Amino acid sequence: MRKSQVLLTGAGVAAVVLLFVFGRTVPKPDKHTVAAAAPMMGGGQPVVSIDFNEVLAKAKQNVSADSLSQITSLENKVVRGDVKAQQILVFHQLATAWDSLHQPSVAAHYLGEAAKLENSEKSLTFAANLFLANLDDEDPSMSAWQAKQAIDLYDKAIAMDTANVSLQIAQASAYMRTGSPMEGVSKLRALADKYPDNVEVQITLGDLAIQSRQFDKAAARMETLLQQHPDNAQALFIAAEAYGGLGNKEKAIQLLERCKKLVNNPALIKEIDDHIAELK
Repeated sequence: MRKSQVLLTGAGVAAVVLLFVFGRTVPKPDKHTVAAAAPMMGGGQPVVSIDFNEVLAKAKQNVSADSLSQITSLENKVVRGDVKAQQILVFHQLATAWDSLHQPSVAAHYLGEAAKLENSEKSLTFAANLFLANLDDEDPSMSAWQAKQAIDLYDKAIAMDTANVSLQIAQASAYMRTGSPMEGVSKLRALADKYPDNVEVQITLGDLAIQSRQFDKAAARMETLLQQHPDNAQALFIAAEAYGGLGNKEKAIQLLERCKKLVNNPALIKEIDDHIAELK
């Protein structure tokens, strides 16, 4: 399975890159997440999700006759398969076939189906992460479906490891894309109350505050975190974003300079330098 990537533009790029490189193991809400959720926060109508049959039918429209024949044959094997091991094998084959056709969400669906039969936390998490990594920002209904699939998979993974905070954060982030953003925020805040010293929870809430332009809240949260973890590059970067948003460019630059000293990756250093140049 090819590794999926999230492509963003502007200052959000560095934040996402930093968060992934410095140890985050699950996707985080990108800069489109809050924008998509904003209408709901203002009392808009929930996004109506499509179902997998619609997703599959749309994907098949762009498939060659030869590939479609191969996929149909595999689908028939799933229906006929009465042995769990056989079904798992075919689901993986379908996932590989759809991945080769550049349809990661269809591939994620079949990986998820295999993971449910395998009862594997690792496989469930991988499929859920793949859904979130490929959210369709152009189609709210598709995005809502992807997020809901991720939530369901995370539910099953969390049931196997109830102490895994990263999985709970990822699931809360997924709720931000279903038309129920406040449920996601509520889950994140509950995690912050339960695990006040958890760096990942605080980082996620700080970044969410940045994306929703609540720069004062992000700054306050990161300042508290930096008192305990002064060399946390993620916290330094988000704090810099917060102060930049508040108009305190001098403070933002100071924080970015501190952040840069903790980075060994030349590409990340350049990203930070570019951001400093923008502030100047």
